Amino acid sequence: MSTPSEPALSAIMGERRRLINLAYRLLGSLADAEDVVQETYARWYAMSPEQREAIRSPGGWLTTVAGRICLDVLGSARARRERYVGEWLPEPVPDSVEWAGTPADPADRVTLDESVGMAFLVVLESMTPAERVAFVLHDVFRYPFADVAEIVGRTPAACRQLAVSARRRVREARPPTTSTSTARHAGVVRDFKVAWQAKDIGALVQLLDPDAVATSDGGGLVTALPVPLHGGEPIARFLAGLVTDAPELALLERTVNGRPGLVVQVDDTVEAVLALDVEADRVTRIWAVRNPEKLRPWTAG
Repeated sequence: MSTPSEPALSAIMGERRRLINLAYRLLGSLADAEDVVQETYARWYAMSPEQREAIRSPGGWLTTVAGRICLDVLGSARARRERYVGEWLPEPVPDSVEWAGTPADPADRVTLDESVGMAFLVVLESMTPAERVAFVLHDVFRYPFADVAEIVGRTPAACRQLAVSARRRVREARPPTTSTSTARHAGVVRDFKVAWQAKDIGALVQLLDPDAVATSDGGGLVTALPVPLHGGEPIARFLAGLVTDAPELALLERTVNGRPGLVVQVDDTVEAVLALDVEADRVTRIWAVRNPEKLRPWTAG
């Protein structure tokens, strides 16, 4: 039996990074994204060499298959999310230079940009599977609607309408604001860390928007807020209480989904990863992921 030539094999495996990036944005889970890409390659190599050679665009074929698998996963995920204990948050990813694990290939890492921010991923969760796939493929990865239609199984015109509906969801969830630069965002996160570590409730209240919301995800495996906590002062008191209960708690500044965030450690063990949204130099949203199954990239080593 013939085997693929090295250039052909290299080209096929070279698609891995793009597929991981696509699947992560579609699913909000790095673990699920890796499973999708593995299944995509398994289907590729399940074909005969002749069948593979007949495919004019292997990259396009891989994208189509991965997109369809993601669409199926999103459909089943809705039922799983209904059974999920507490709030479900996307799986946070670190900056590539801070990656705690040792992936076999750098292509396993997710490229970080605004489309992978926690706020953006949370909005994607509000979309139907078809909306999410059409929107991410077209607006984020710039695939023409004709190609999106082949993956979603609808007409190009229908996919265009799905993307329009998805954009409306994004606008409604995130009204236009003055964007905060990375440097200013990092400065607010640093001040927030210092105030939290010092249990300075007054400073925390000043750094938190009065209408701030904190959401945590424990998945029923560890303790977490059962519902989002609203209000700057309640959040400040809750955070100060955590340090009182665990004086050995350490806060580390890390890049979380492309933006400055915090990692919570207790006795050198990662207990939580926090993504923060900052507007007008105040923290407006805190997403704290505590589910240990979602902290694998931060704890493996």
